[in-house]
Amino acid sequence: MQAILERVEAALGVSDETVLTVTGIGDLPSAFPVSDFAVVTVGAAGRAAARLFGGDGVTVDRRLASLWFGMTIRPQGWELPPLWDPIAGDYETENGWIRLHTNAPHHRDAALKVLGPHRSRDTVARAVAKWDAEALETAVIAQGGVAAQMRSTEAWRAHPQGAAVALEPLFHKITRAEGGGWTPRGATLSGLKVLDLTRILAGPIATRFLAGLGADVLRIDPLDWDEGAVIPEVTLGKRLARLDLGAKEGRTRFCDLLRQADVIVHGYRPDALARFGLSSEEMHAIRPGLVEVSHSAYGWSGPWAKRRGFDSLVQMSSGIAHRGMVHAQKTRPVPLPVQALDHGCGYLDAAAVLHGLALRQATGRGCTLRLSLAKTADLLMSSSGGPQVDLAPETEHDLAAQVEATDWGPARRIHAPLTIGGRTLDWAKPARHLGSDAAAW
Repeated sequence: MQAILERVEAALGVSDETVLTVTGIGDLPSAFPVSDFAVVTVGAAGRAAARLFGGDGVTVDRRLASLWFGMTIRPQGWELPPLWDPIAGDYETENGWIRLHTNAPHHRDAALKVLGPHRSRDTVARAVAKWDAEALETAVIAQGGVAAQMRSTEAWRAHPQGAAVALEPLFHKITRAEGGGWTPRGATLSGLKVLDLTRILAGPIATRFLAGLGADVLRIDPLDWDEGAVIPEVTLGKRLARLDLGAKEGRTRFCDLLRQADVIVHGYRPDALARFGLSSEEMHAIRPGLVEVSHSAYGWSGPWAKRRGFDSLVQMSSGIAHRGMVHAQKTRPVPLPVQALDHGCGYLDAAAVLHGLALRQATGRGCTLRLSLAKTADLLMSSSGGPQVDLAPETEHDLAAQVEATDWGPARRIHAPLTIGGRTLDWAKPARHLGSDAAAW
């Protein structure tokens, strides 16, 4: 575990003497040390906060960190909708397995343009079984959809994209223009203005963490965007607005918000924002001193640098699901027990934001830091863990006593897994619907 943490902080270019205390026991069952990974990534974000605030000790509860890598909200008297579209999932082709990701309507439409207008998993499965796995992956991607063939670790390393990711740093860092902004006043991010342009799931986890430290997080969504069951999970502590960046009025309003922001976090594919005149360089020209943190699915170089992707797909591509299958002695993909790439990358995103703020305080310059789910997968897969002790079932003691008045009804949360100098994470705003607020600071 210590080796993973040292690798993360070496990639940031820091050497940290802040004490990291780990409490709690238990492991999420996996071929990989997922609970170690949870502790390290949450701890890395906590230590980055401690460095910014002045060096207080950091404590991570291993059990709670593992639980926070899943859903943290527990509805009281109501239910969350299903997390997955009925068509989404793993299918056997004529020569291996493929995963279709169809939660977004346009991604579902793209897959069914290739496979035909099926209405059930059974008919989709029969259609998929006639395809070569790589050919189907290519065809779905060509239609604007998202899919991933299951590859072994060795096949991924030999693939041009796997080889490109292997050569990338965990954090790409670019120094930007001089510019002032927020500075810490005590062990809180109070007054820090964070523009959140993130979607499922890593980016929203990063900005939720920043909100838990007191940051003013303003999430901006397109007019028609919906994230289904994860909205109550990831909107905690944030203000939530909508803008049409494709319209002049929306872009103008966004640029006004950007001029006043200290941080922007986004998970768009490389160059996607450039279509709206909001490339990285243009955003830094609008707001000198900006701390910009972003992540992509498959890395920032190689033939797949602009490919759409999600945690479950990167697990298939990178060899994680295959190694899980071999480890469990199964005949179908065995993914991680949680979406650990999203969660881990989210906390690393948060660490990058906090590191960028420290750099701006020290140098007077803004910066860009870039991560990817694929490189996060590489970090996890290169980690080794000891014997695993199964995580005990959740109990009432895992839940905070406070009842959260969400827009869907009352709920409770799993206790926060992190304390910094004795201060725990705390969120002033409950989870609410997207678009609940005006696009204003």
